[in-house]
Amino acid sequence: MTDSTHSPNNQPKDNNGLFNRFLATVEFLGNMLPHPITLFAIFAVSIVLISGIADWFGLSAVDPRPVGAAGRAPDGVIEVVSLLSAEGLQRIMAGLVTNFTGFAPLGTVLVALLGVSVAEHSGLLSAAMRGMVMGASKRLVTFMVVFAAIMSNTASELGYVVLIPLAAMIFHSLGRHPLAGLAAAFAGVSGGYSANLLLGTIDPLLAGITTPAAQMIDPNYEVGAEANWYFMMISVLLIAALGTLVTEKIVEPRLGKYNPDEASIDLSQNNIDTLTALEKTGLKWAGVALLVVLSLFAWTIIPADGILRHPETGQVAGSPFLKGIVAIIFVTFSVPGFVYGRVVGSMKNDKDIINAMSKSMSSMGLYIVLVFFAAQFVAFFKWTNLGTILAINGAALLQALNLTGPEVFVLFILMCALVNLSLGSSSAQWAITAPIFVPMLMLIGYAPETIQAAYRIGDSVTNLITPMMSYFGLILAVAVKYKKDMGIGTLVATMLPYSIVFFIGWVILFYVWVFALGLPVGPESPIYYTP
Repeated sequence: MTDSTHSPNNQPKDNNGLFNRFLATVEFLGNMLPHPITLFAIFAVSIVLISGIADWFGLSAVDPRPVGAAGRAPDGVIEVVSLLSAEGLQRIMAGLVTNFTGFAPLGTVLVALLGVSVAEHSGLLSAAMRGMVMGASKRLVTFMVVFAAIMSNTASELGYVVLIPLAAMIFHSLGRHPLAGLAAAFAGVSGGYSANLLLGTIDPLLAGITTPAAQMIDPNYEVGAEANWYFMMISVLLIAALGTLVTEKIVEPRLGKYNPDEASIDLSQNNIDTLTALEKTGLKWAGVALLVVLSLFAWTIIPADGILRHPETGQVAGSPFLKGIVAIIFVTFSVPGFVYGRVVGSMKNDKDIINAMSKSMSSMGLYIVLVFFAAQFVAFFKWTNLGTILAINGAALLQALNLTGPEVFVLFILMCALVNLSLGSSSAQWAITAPIFVPMLMLIGYAPETIQAAYRIGDSVTNLITPMMSYFGLILAVAVKYKKDMGIGTLVATMLPYSIVFFIGWVILFYVWVFALGLPVGPESPIYYTP
């Protein structure tokens, strides 16, 4: 008699054992955490209380910066500044609004999103994703699914809402297991979240958090949105290749031959909308518009006398071009987006552009509230000097343990990956960890740009296996259509090979790219920090 849990056409069910307990632990810890907004409010209040206690105990650290360096403590000792005092309360009340309005990620993300919203609501991004996937040959369809999924993170939920269901349908239409297509797309959208050939909204968001963290050590340090561009571009190819390998060699064989009786929907109506002739024409003209926009920007920066080069040095470093990269993202997406909309009829005039931008802004309410409390936490942390003191003492501990070499990044990436299991928001996690780990790793010699690139690896690879990820429920709902008894454990077990392979492969790429080849992670991005 055949064991029903190990039938030839069904994957083994994970009903017990270490893996199931691991999933239960992740869910338990995640459910214990309050909402990220509440979490930041608690952290902000905690910083006020801790600063008073630390000041009472006389917590301090020796300033490692040389005499005369900008921002160095006059007597060479950094002491805790208590906010649990009359002066502290006055500073909190006076800075509550300016902390919020001056929080760099707020403006940069909203401006970048305005441009992306035009391309998204005109239908350009959806058509481009469908064109890439559905136009691929059968041999390349898996690679193109993962590749398109990675690229879709430029427009936030596009990959989750459009591409993942589409990939499942395409695989089913080719006689392959639809859950393998879903897994491949999910791996690209979520596991390759930080990688992209283009700069997206995540780049200025993270850079805006990294900059004030770096300024705890160097008040003049700035991290641009393009800081990790080179590394993230090459990461697209890596994740696409690894995602293809895992799908075809591990996941699809494990799923076995698909049994249509497992579906909870009528698969005969599971049709795929191919690109119309009008959409293809729209894509062509959008491509022409993109080429014109890029040519104009190239004219401002490539010539030695380019108007967007640094006005004094004539270099690209520190130029208005790099400082205005968010404006470039805005134009690069909005112009082709509107051209596409005009051709296909989804946008006719300025009112349609404004409506598209308004719709995107209306969906950002939760993010804006999160930013308000995150900004208070970051500001309080900086005012109290707690972050600097923790960083100095943490760096001293790493030096005492002889953990100052590149191997420290394995531990850092692993820590970020584990934290991501319970705190899925990229910005929320980085806002909490950056003020501690960016200064700490700077003090042992690494540049903020390198540190941020390492964080992005850890923040991406475990998105696939945490039920705390905001779109996890949506993915499960799509999966249930094709396998009616699909559960959280089965979905996570399907995605776990991607997380493991992505972690190993991405860490190896990071080491080879940064430390073996000595290549910068982005334009004008140093590997090491020199005071």
